[in-house]
Amino acid sequence: MNKVQVKFGDWIEGGFKLYKDNFGTLVLASIFVVVIGAVTAGLLAGPMLAGLVFVTLQLLDRSDPRPEAGKVFKGFDYFLQSFLFVVVWGIGILIGSVILGIIPVIGQLASIAFVYAAQAFLMFGMFLIVDRQMGWLPASKESIDVVKTNFWPFFGLSAIAGIIGSLGAIAFGIGVVFTIPIQGCILAVAYREVFTSSHV
Repeated sequence: MNKVQVKFGDWIEGGFKLYKDNFGTLVLASIFVVVIGAVTAGLLAGPMLAGLVFVTLQLLDRSDPRPEAGKVFKGFDYFLQSFLFVVVWGIGILIGSVILGIIPVIGQLASIAFVYAAQAFLMFGMFLIVDRQMGWLPASKESIDVVKTNFWPFFGLSAIAGIIGSLGAIAFGIGVVFTIPIQGCILAVAYREVFTSSHV
């Protein structure tokens, strides 16, 4: 696979524009995601995140009719694959970070680096599950194969998007409904360009 160019400025700018142009829809959809994910102790986090991906891609593609926030529940069309993607990788990343965390001196740093690297490798997985109806494992492999062609720039993009997405947690966690969709928009713009190019 050819090396995939990472367009930091274009993708981040495009993500913020997508967010700004569809602020109300994305925030309301994110409220559904956060509330349902919380009350089900994370069990429905996968399908709800899949729904947010669905809505974000529909908005990016300017689908007609324009999707409403309630379309986030379309994520249940991808229930099993999105559930497995979140649960399997969530447990795997948690175990890996805990093991690395017990290493003397460098453990905490290694643990954080591992989590961010894993997130980078898997950054397009949910988009592939929703957009191409792929199974969770082939989608994961496809995402990893693309990201590894130019790992460090993708790592940087994923880290920046992830930090933006988690900033809302500072405000007693309530603010995530405003920041999670920004992360999703940046990754959606990147996904759409990468996976419609000649590289993939």
